[in-house]
Amino acid sequence: MSNFNKGDIVKAHYKSGTYIGIVQEDRGQQYLVEVRAVLKHPLQGDLHNYGQTGEDVFFHERKALSFKEKMNVKKPAVHAYSTEEIPHYDESLQTAVTTYKEKLSQNPTAFDLQCLRKLEQLEATHYKKSPHD
Repeated sequence: MSNFNKGDIVKAHYKSGTYIGIVQEDRGQQYLVEVRAVLKHPLQGDLHNYGQTGEDVFFHERKALSFKEKMNVKKPAVHAYSTEEIPHYDESLQTAVTTYKEKLSQNPTAFDLQCLRKLEQLEATHYKKSPHD
């Protein structure tokens, strides 16, 4: 496990998504990280009953964290980010959504189709274009 300081650029895994962010504070067992880009969109559906649909399964809709939103991430889930430039937030979000949709479309099950519907809803309601630096 690496130690990071305020201002370090990191890759952080948080609630089934992966983000690029900037360390804001060391909080003992966690780092406070400010989101700058999305690498992997959070999974849709019930993580405790993953792959299942039906009346007894609540199908969760999870949106990606917003630009400059802060997250408390457990230290083992924080890694150094390469020397690559941080991608633009909106472009990274669109790439993450597209990658997830392509994965779900390869051999779609009923679960995958429900995930696709949730992603389309997120795109229509939450992921409207907004300029971020």
